[in-house]
Amino acid sequence: MAERLTINYAKKPCYDIVFAQDFQGLEKELEILQISGRRICLFTDSTVEKLYAGEILDLIKDKCLKTAVFSFPAGEQSKTLDTVKEAYSFLIKEGFDRKDLLIALGGGVTGDLTGYTAATYLRGIDFIQIPTTLLAQADSSIGGKTGVDFDGYKNMVGAFYMPKLVYMNVSTLKTLEERQYFSGFAEIMKHGLIRDSIFYVWLLENMYEICEREPAILEEMVIRSSKIKKMIVEKDPMEKGERALLNFGHTIGHALEKAKNFELYHGECIALGCVAAAFISWKHELLTMDEYYEIRDMFVPFQLPISIDHINPEEILELTKSDKKMESGQIKFVLLKKVGKSVLDMTVTDEDILNAIQEIYFSDEDLAE
Repeated sequence: MAERLTINYAKKPCYDIVFAQDFQGLEKELEILQISGRRICLFTDSTVEKLYAGEILDLIKDKCLKTAVFSFPAGEQSKTLDTVKEAYSFLIKEGFDRKDLLIALGGGVTGDLTGYTAATYLRGIDFIQIPTTLLAQADSSIGGKTGVDFDGYKNMVGAFYMPKLVYMNVSTLKTLEERQYFSGFAEIMKHGLIRDSIFYVWLLENMYEICEREPAILEEMVIRSSKIKKMIVEKDPMEKGERALLNFGHTIGHALEKAKNFELYHGECIALGCVAAAFISWKHELLTMDEYYEIRDMFVPFQLPISIDHINPEEILELTKSDKKMESGQIKFVLLKKVGKSVLDMTVTDEDILNAIQEIYFSDEDLAE
C-alpha cells in the first residue's frame, strides 16, 4: 500500500502526498477527486510527454468527460509568461471552465508553470502535481509555490496556490539522465543541512545506494525529505518567517543561474550557493572551519559542483540584489549554526557575499596554475 502524507493549511487537511513505485494508484486517487464529468488537461514538456503522457491518459480517459494535452518545449526557457499565455489560449479553445482539472506531469518547470496557470485561469482552477524528477519530488511540488521567470529573473511572477494532490511515482527517477538526477539531490541535501542532522548522516551512510538509485532507498529518501518540507511549510505556508529557511543556498544560486543563462542545472547552482552560504556561516563564526569544509566536500560524491569558472563575481553580487528575499534593500540570508540548524540573518554584507563568491570561483589564473 502506498504511503501518504497529509499537508495541512491553516491547521486543516489541504492535500495529500502519495508515494508509490508506479502509476497504478493514481486512478483511485483521481476518483476521490471526482473526475467524472470534468475535463482534464495534462500539462507536460516535450521530453516527459514521450515517456509518461500515454500511460496517464490511458488511466484517466474513460473516467472523465474529456482529456487534452498542453505540451511545451522542455527546459527553463519555457518557464515564462509567454508559455502561460499559450496555455490560457489552449484552455479557452478547448472549453475548460472552473470545474475542470489540470495535471502537472513533469519536473519543476512543469509544476511551477501549471500551478501558476491554475491559480490565474478563471481566477482559479483545480490542479494536481505528478512530479517526475528528483528536484520536483524533493522540493517544488510541495508547498503551493507557483510561478514563472521574468526576463531571466527566477520566479519573479507567481502565486501561492495549493494543489489538490501530489502523486510521486518514485520509479520515474530511474529514467532521469545522471546530471539531472544529481541536480535534484541538491535540494535533498539542503533539507538535511537546514533542519535534520540525522537525515544528513543517513544520506552519507546510504551514498552508494542513492547513487545507484536503489528503489527502496529512493522512496525512503523522498519520504524523509518531504516530511522535513511538510514540517516547515505547515508552520509558515506564505513564507512570512520560518519557510524562508528553505532558501538556503538560493540567493547566490539563483544569481549563478541567471549569469550562466540557465546553462547549469538548478540543483548545480543551489549546491554552489549552499557552499557559499556555509562559507559565510564559517566567517560569521557560526560554523567551525572543519564543519565548513566537511559540508563543502559532501556535495562531491553526489556529482555536484563546489566551484565554478567563467563568472564575474561582481556581476553575481549585483544579481543577488534582485533576489525576491530582499527586505528594505537588505537580503534575508540563510546561514547554518551547525548541520541541521539554520537561521535567518539580516547582517550579511556585500563584502561577505563577494568573498563567498570568490571562494567558489575557479578563475582563469587558477586554471593556468
